[in-house]
Amino acid sequence: MLSIRKAKDKFKIHLTKSGKSPHTIRSYERHLSELLDFLEGLKKSHVHLITRKDLENFLKKYAQNKKVKSLNSQTVALKSFFKFLEINEYITQNPATALRYLKEKEEAPRILSIVEYRALRDAAREDPRSFAIIELMLQTGIKIGEVSRIRLKDLKQGNLNILDEKQEPSRLIPLNLPAQKALESWLKIRPKVKSDILFVTKNGKAIDPRNIRGLISKYYKKAGIVNARVHDLRHTFCAHHIKKGTSLTTIAYIAGHKNLNTVKKYLGCIEKPEAENFKENAL
Repeated sequence: MLSIRKAKDKFKIHLTKSGKSPHTIRSYERHLSELLDFLEGLKKSHVHLITRKDLENFLKKYAQNKKVKSLNSQTVALKSFFKFLEINEYITQNPATALRYLKEKEEAPRILSIVEYRALRDAAREDPRSFAIIELMLQTGIKIGEVSRIRLKDLKQGNLNILDEKQEPSRLIPLNLPAQKALESWLKIRPKVKSDILFVTKNGKAIDPRNIRGLISKYYKKAGIVNARVHDLRHTFCAHHIKKGTSLTTIAYIAGHKNLNTVKKYLGCIEKPEAENFKENAL
């Protein structure tokens, strides 16, 4: 009989070996910790004792004050966890199989106005590392995890090599002049450390995605920008490039969207596009 806590530890090891990002692993851990707290109240400490009803009651209890997206994220974690237990024969029946996802209401993306993203730039201008991160995300639409994985050798003659979660090359994207200048300013003062990671702390450690979120949130606040998240820099990149006339396929490739329909959703958020030229269409 396998205890739930030991099962959780085994699952974490499995996620790490599978190449899941630290952010994904932390998310799963958080959801499973909530489940453990709930099951302790039911006096259930071993995985074979957990039923579908237990999981449904758990989701029902934690549905209070949570968005549908968060609840679906919790369901994903449960399904992944119990599928792992089933495959490894720690349980004979999977109680999470019948769990259903809730329908999410599509919200309009939060797009920073020209005034807002210029104010964000100005707020971070005295901090070369933060400014370079913000400029890079704004000018390329790349994700926060991709930013944290960039190595010095990924910068090549005005281009940036993007790595996926398994540290494999994903795509090579061009950097426009604002992004290049911001990176050059950061590289001039970057600490001389052994790490090959582009964005590091004073101690030479790779800056964590959580810290990136924290610093961008700080500059949002300093710039007086409300109701904005880090991911909105990605929305802003896509929407403003559509407005400037950059092709949907170019935008999708640069930002790393595998489905062109993901980019098409921004068409309803902008006015008629102007002209095509990615590098000249810098924000």
